Amino acid sequence: MTTKPEYRCEVCGIVDTHPVRWFVIQCGDSQLTVHRWSLQAANAAGARHFCGEAHSEVYIGRWFDSICSPPKPDFNAPSPVGMKR
Repeated sequence: MTTKPEYRCEVCGIVDTHPVRWFVIQCGDSQLTVHRWSLQAANAAGARHFCGEAHSEVYIGRWFDSICSPPKPDFNAPSPVGMKR
């Protein structure tokens, strides 16, 4: 008897053996690629699985936050002494 592979969403942890509207993301330090679900993309080395658009977006946002440096300035913070706005 053959068992179907299980795929787990990287954000919520839900497991599915027949993902239909899922997405696959492959990424590195400087590149991120989003793929519609296919077995080829899902089974590729380093593939990350997401149960839908919303969780794909969560991961993409986290990826951008991790590589964006220096951090965004906080314009609501008090100005240093002697600096004019």
